[in-house]
Amino acid sequence: MRIIPAIDIIDGKCVRLTKGDYNTKKIYNENPLEVAKEFEAAGIEYLHVVDLDGAKASEIINYKVLEQIASKTNLKIDFGGGLKSDKDLEIAFNSGANQITGGSIAVKNRAVFEGWISTYGAQKIILGADFYPDTSGGKIATNGWQEESSLELIPFIKDYQQKGIQYVICTDISKDGMLQGPSFEVYKQILKESAISSGVENALKLIASGGISSFEELPRLAENGCEGVIIGKAIYENKISLKQLTNFILNN
Repeated sequence: MRIIPAIDIIDGKCVRLTKGDYNTKKIYNENPLEVAKEFEAAGIEYLHVVDLDGAKASEIINYKVLEQIASKTNLKIDFGGGLKSDKDLEIAFNSGANQITGGSIAVKNRAVFEGWISTYGAQKIILGADFYPDTSGGKIATNGWQEESSLELIPFIKDYQQKGIQYVICTDISKDGMLQGPSFEVYKQILKESAISSGVENALKLIASGGISSFEELPRLAENGCEGVIIGKAIYENKISLKQLTNFILNN
């Protein structure tokens, strides 16, 4: 299972939110490159960068931060937040993104998102499935989690799996930034149902996100079958140390 630390950007600074609420913004570092270099020094290879300004504005904003991290580290970066047009995508890849994540666009403009999958391939395009939990499993959220759609989580993922999507970042918004543990059961259910409908040739690479609070949760997510895990506040609040992550990477 890949370890993928998160850097969320507002005004060019490294921040974290709670449940996606911009009013809860906490700045952890004025220089995201510094943070990225610390991750790389710990043996981490992957990074999840979210342009929170872009998510709100519905267009890429903080691509200069992406460019700086990509040019001054060897981290493989997946980048998301506000990518809505072919031009946004071009800017993200030209700025050094290894993969991009599309969430709102996958809900609101399927033709464009499916075009990205076709043009760039399933290795480059990640489906962002951010959801508000409810009795039916969850409803997909859009626009920096400011809006809730009528689409249900698992059918949404399975539908795009049929279109060729392999990588999915799934975030339980109710747990994001809460340090109360991830949605183990939801991830198990997604992997179970997607396996039934897909077969081995298009097995889902599910990346868990939201609520990670302790190192002990990581082996459990790996056992569940998650391909990766995004860790944010747990690192910044010293609930999980970089040394623990280094050891996990070395031993897995």
